[in-house]
Amino acid sequence: MSTRPPLSPTPLGLEPTFGFGDRLGLATPGHLDAVRRHAGPIRPIFAQQSIREMQRTGRSAAQVLAAAEAALAAEGYVRPWGADGDHLKTPADVDTVARAGFTFFTIDPSDHVDAHADDDDATALDAKFARVRDAAPWASHYEGRTVRVGDGLEIHFDRTTVRRAVVKYGRAIAHSLALATYIGEVMAAAGRAYELELSVDETPQPTTPAEHYIIADRFREAGVRLVSLAPRYVGDFEKGVDFRGDVAAFERCLAQHAAIAAELGPYKLSLHSGSDKLSIYSAFARITRGRFHVKTAGTSYLEALRVVARHDAPLFRKVVALARERFETDRASYHISAELGRIPAGQALGDVDLERVYLDEDAGRQVLHVTFGSVLTRPGLRDAIRAVLAAEPATHRDVLADHLGKHLIALRGG
Repeated sequence: MSTRPPLSPTPLGLEPTFGFGDRLGLATPGHLDAVRRHAGPIRPIFAQQSIREMQRTGRSAAQVLAAAEAALAAEGYVRPWGADGDHLKTPADVDTVARAGFTFFTIDPSDHVDAHADDDDATALDAKFARVRDAAPWASHYEGRTVRVGDGLEIHFDRTTVRRAVVKYGRAIAHSLALATYIGEVMAAAGRAYELELSVDETPQPTTPAEHYIIADRFREAGVRLVSLAPRYVGDFEKGVDFRGDVAAFERCLAQHAAIAAELGPYKLSLHSGSDKLSIYSAFARITRGRFHVKTAGTSYLEALRVVARHDAPLFRKVVALARERFETDRASYHISAELGRIPAGQALGDVDLERVYLDEDAGRQVLHVTFGSVLTRPGLRDAIRAVLAAEPATHRDVLADHLGKHLIALRGG
């Protein structure tokens, strides 16, 4: 392998993109193999880490970016790639990833979203609207209107629709625009190009076409350009497993969002919790006409644990035992359906069955997926895992290239 100066990340625009999360700092060579073999026109975001993940793994933004840059330099990679500072909620979060050199900023206003607005009756909705209307002086601009989007989508902005959108997303829109302005100021001062994504997907109910339209229209009116937006689609997008739900309903929902993105952007549609959603990837690429972004994170960590399971079974058993111990606490911030009582404990399984139950079956994968922070901050455990991966680089690359390659192949319609 040749060694070259690191190629810095860069904005990737409207080309299709795929984000590779790396919680251990050793996955980029395997990710690169997947890209070289299967990505085609899909551009890679090799450094992708949320603030929450950095906190839970004890890694800094600079370490995340440096690990990707070093691996790419060692491989002589010279094509464009991106770096995503994910789930940014505050100016301090922005400063953290901007100083490190990230170029893709994902705004997460979930703390300002009313996740219960869809369930409010008229009385409750009106009361909430009265409290938040100052955050949405634009509400009257939409009430009573009907807009036509694309070839047949009609969106009716009646009073209830607009008020529900204000209650659900009004403060989130205001917060997001303020944070977008701050990002622009920081990056202008640094003299660096960047791009913005907005994530409004962390709600129990789907984002309606009317809500999507209002969100995107407010950004357009403010002169803030989005490269991608992540609405909450219909169906279940649980961590570490395939899509659960009515695929046909998802496709109809996606087509509406794609029409709005084309009309008010153009910008890409983003799929968060994208790990292992193989059954909908082909439709996602087709319906967005290749204007998409997909994020993965935990799936590369799980495949790293597969290497541990095959080369150091006693260590993998320690990981499983700790994951089971921490599961009920760590699952609180994730949308998953795994139930610990239905998963065999490690001591009841042989080595082969242990890998199958915890890395091939949905419930076991979710137990390992959501407990990564507890595992990687337990004294000695992260170093032991990294030591196995360092000793078995070929296996690590192969399992990552194979697993992530399936994602890229599916997104290309294969």
